[in-house]
Amino acid sequence: MEYRYSPRANYEDLASGRVLYHVKNIANFPVRLQAEIYCRAKQYLPQKTGLTIYDPCCGGGGSLATLGFLFNEEIDSLIGSDIDPEMVSCAEKNLFLLSKEGLAGRKKELEQFYREYQKESHLGAIDSAARLEKLLVHAIETEVLTADCTKSLPDRKTDLVITDVPYGNLAEWNDTDASSLEAMLAQIYEIAQAHTILAVCMDKKQKIHSEKWQRLERENVGKRRFEILRKR
Repeated sequence: MEYRYSPRANYEDLASGRVLYHVKNIANFPVRLQAEIYCRAKQYLPQKTGLTIYDPCCGGGGSLATLGFLFNEEIDSLIGSDIDPEMVSCAEKNLFLLSKEGLAGRKKELEQFYREYQKESHLGAIDSAARLEKLLVHAIETEVLTADCTKSLPDRKTDLVITDVPYGNLAEWNDTDASSLEAMLAQIYEIAQAHTILAVCMDKKQKIHSEKWQRLERENVGKRRFEILRKR
């Protein structure tokens, strides 16, 4: 795949488990790919700043937090939801890192780890936290909820819905992939505004068939496929 907006770079500061919190069974999503999908989807929006972004399958919130750091000045609000309370708890911690208070607390935690264990990885994480702090030039409102995206979603005005749906060994739908994906699309349609753009990443075996959404882009990346859609 050709990366149009996200250059090849070192994204280790945003690696899961370094500064961002990580819990078992959270699939790690490539930082560069997340940034590329966001930038491609943003081009279809009438406004490019003051954005509200929602992830209905947010897992531990790492992808939303990544966008909050990389595109801090463009985003006003980040909303995440997940069906698993443990994931919601992790997402709350990760989105709290987008505040000066939250990141300062994480830095102190990492410094304590280094004093106790003297690991180079902790020292590197402390440096990463310092670099991430410089990206926080704009306050972002955050909200995390427990919700089943196939049955109901929080009614929030959203500019961009961007999500990596369950697939593979680490995460799976409670129902079959096809019916659950269709149910999620129907729920997103109900809360979407006229200008809302939807970006969905999935396994290449999964397919989107919906008369309610117009496909704007589709591309395969390794084992993944992402589609960018607009509400009809």
